[in-house]
Amino acid sequence: MENRVHIPAGHVLTVWASLLVLTAVTVTVAGLHLGSFSVFTAIAIAAVKASLVLLFFMRLKVEPVIFRVMLLAAAATITVIMALTFADVAFR
Repeated sequence: MENRVHIPAGHVLTVWASLLVLTAVTVTVAGLHLGSFSVFTAIAIAAVKASLVLLFFMRLKVEPVIFRVMLLAAAATITVIMALTFADVAFR
């Protein structure tokens, strides 16, 4: 038998509302011309939204630690790849 941890509906609704607000912020920021900070702002907002989805909707918050460690390793790899790509484009 599996042990399922129940996340209260209030938390799920709060996260959902937060995702809607962050989506509105993303659209608003896209309309602003922030220059080189536009990409970094969009990536930061997307990272926060992805974290909320992973932690609450995919229930990573209540999973064993090994799953979180694997996620952090994947996120670190993607971060390094993106940083190297931005550095390559910046210094051409």
